Amino acid sequence: MFCVECGTRANPCRCKVVGPTLGFVAISAAAIVEWPIGALVYPFRDMKGRHIMGHPARVVYPSVATSIPI
Repeated sequence: MFCVECGTRANPCRCKVVGPTLGFVAISAAAIVEWPIGALVYPFRDMKGRHIMGHPARVVYPSVATSIPI
């Protein structure tokens, strides 16, 4: 699977393939670990559970996808 992001000015060809694809792989791996933990925490501390379950989308994907300009 390839993820493509076009219209960016981060590189000369204005399309990113490697960064978004690796970001997708990283978000998937983080979600496999963090979503069950968040589901266990949610009944006791709902905001903390939501924060744990949202971490892959809020932190992991953007940091991986933007770190690679290609």
